[in-house]
Amino acid sequence: MQVTKVFVLAIVLVASAIGAVAFVAPFFSLETAPPGDGGALSHAADAPFFLILLIVICLGAVLLNLSAGQMNTRTVAVLGILTAFNAVLRALPGPGGFNAIFFLPILAGHVYGATFGFLLGSLSLLVSALLGGGVGPWLPFQMFATGWVGMLGALAPSWPRHPRREVLLLAAWGLFLGLLFGAIMNLWFWPFVFRPDQAALYWQPGLGLAGILQRYLPFYLVTSLAWDLWRAGGNALLILFLGLPVLRLLRRFQLRFRFEITPEE
Repeated sequence: MQVTKVFVLAIVLVASAIGAVAFVAPFFSLETAPPGDGGALSHAADAPFFLILLIVICLGAVLLNLSAGQMNTRTVAVLGILTAFNAVLRALPGPGGFNAIFFLPILAGHVYGATFGFLLGSLSLLVSALLGGGVGPWLPFQMFATGWVGMLGALAPSWPRHPRREVLLLAAWGLFLGLLFGAIMNLWFWPFVFRPDQAALYWQPGLGLAGILQRYLPFYLVTSLAWDLWRAGGNALLILFLGLPVLRLLRRFQLRFRFEITPEE
């Protein structure tokens, strides 16, 4: 049983490593700067491979969780319901590009653990894209990044005896994760775009890590920060106002569906 749990964790870590490679590989593989705005075609060649690989990894994680006893059929049903509901939440329009896509992955990852949060975040993006026709080379990168948001939700400490403090902490953590998501997602297309009149904002081959950071920081501040603040702030407010009842509901399901397998004497 314990060995299977290790394999489950290893699968999530392998998925994260693959996602990290997908994001940073262009910085090493591109030998020349792109001639113009090629963002829409970024990763057109390798995105299908990463998408299929991530789907297979998610399905494998679910099956191994069932084998390890960390999930049962009811827990998988909860994962499916939360995935569908979260996909609908993403489709709801909001001001400044806000959507509530992080609300449930952060809280579910906090209660059910990093693997559940990663699965919920990744699969929610997949279902949302299939329903809304938003399938494109950006999809596997959105799935990786949202999965990481759900996974990192597990890092926030649990304070069931001080629920209001716990919600405040989760809201602050959600604000940070919303900004982190935007900063990570820009990397899927940033190496593929270049404008000579704003060269100081764009990546070029031969830059070291310090040079990349010096260019990316102003690029993020100019192009993304305002949008990311709407997303991050909106999800933080949702956690503040709805986090307490949702945490209670998730923990109620956790207690009802928990079981242990003991050998016969």
